[in-house]
Amino acid sequence: MGTRISKSATAPRYVAIAGELRDRITQEKLAPHTLMPSERELSESYGVSRMTARHALSLLENEGYVYRRPPRGTFVAEPRVAFRIGSFSDEITRVGRRPAAVVLWAEEREPTPSARAAFDLAPGETVHALHRLRTADDEPIALETTYFPSALTPGLLGQPLTGSLWELLRLHYRIVPTHAQATIQSIVIDDASCARLQVRLASRGILLTRRTFDDEGRCIEFARDAYRADRASFEVEAQIPVPI
Repeated sequence: MGTRISKSATAPRYVAIAGELRDRITQEKLAPHTLMPSERELSESYGVSRMTARHALSLLENEGYVYRRPPRGTFVAEPRVAFRIGSFSDEITRVGRRPAAVVLWAEEREPTPSARAAFDLAPGETVHALHRLRTADDEPIALETTYFPSALTPGLLGQPLTGSLWELLRLHYRIVPTHAQATIQSIVIDDASCARLQVRLASRGILLTRRTFDDEGRCIEFARDAYRADRASFEVEAQIPVPI
């Protein structure tokens, strides 16, 4: 590569090296599963110590751009799935991968305060609650905790719950999801969820809290989904108001 990072740069050397390698990956100059330069090669190319080169590769690994396979080396990771706010199944299918779900638990229960507020439920009303592991080509991507008003979805827990829940709503209940509102937060994934998602302890995640509405304006779904930050990103569009 023959590129040297200026010693006058304000960022640590390994951050600057990682930034250049990241740009090469994201601009598709380095294809998925391509072998990355070794620590020795990076140290010679950039004129830095092997420890600095190791820090650069570790930063890219923590960000999900590369993965290590000792003793073979470090490789370029598959690109993140660029989700839009909507159906997990639809989004995974859109990028050419196979979606699936594993139901970890499903029950009728009292709503959480957040779910009660989202649905504007009266005291005593219950929800159908589901916790599912979502995968793409058998790779764990997210853990979904989803709530539906019981009165709106009778018999839901007896239905097949391993596919698209939105499709189930449309076909079985004649409920048509039309739009969703969501907030996105950065989180540290808890230990149990790390095990489910097959990531290291204290890995970074993305928490998506979503309310889904139907064509009658009713809130029909409330969900809190934890995504692997190294495997998912979110595309957001917004109309910019014109100043008066």
